[in-house]
Amino acid sequence: MTFMLTNPSLENLPAYAMALRQGWSPNNLRSAAIGEQLDKITNDPAAFVNSLDDPEATGVPVTLADGTSLPRLPGFHRFLWDGEFCGVIGLRWQHGTVALPPTCLGHIGFAVVPWKRNRGYATRALGLLLPEARAQGLPYVELTTDPENIASQRVILANGGELIERFTKTAANGDGDSLRFRITL
Repeated sequence: MTFMLTNPSLENLPAYAMALRQGWSPNNLRSAAIGEQLDKITNDPAAFVNSLDDPEATGVPVTLADGTSLPRLPGFHRFLWDGEFCGVIGLRWQHGTVALPPTCLGHIGFAVVPWKRNRGYATRALGLLLPEARAQGLPYVELTTDPENIASQRVILANGGELIERFTKTAANGDGDSLRFRITL
């Protein structure tokens, strides 16, 4: 089977849940996110799947690394799929502007399960998502990564990313140094 991005569905949700049970998480800042997501999947699988596609930001607030709760931004997630679940990539934005609030570090985030890494999936996923970002009217997207995360930097650079700044994250975003990249659409 060829690699693709797919919309989350009840059909592919068990594979996502299995990855969570094996310790993978799409949230690299909050370890509690694994249990929270598994609880939501158990309690109402359809609502969980629907929450992953929220272009009008009608979902529950987002909890940041420091426990702060903020209104959700418009956005959606896609599953990376090669016949099996490989990870997730998400896009978020604000209607009418390319700017993001200071508590949101980037337009796009991605995470590949450990057993599917080093296959080029994140690079391909980002490339496939960029036209969807353009369709939202964004002239560019910004992505951030830690300076030590060379793999993510390679993914971003392979898709035309340019380093625009090194900055220090706030406690709400996990503290520490970070790099901000921009990909012009």
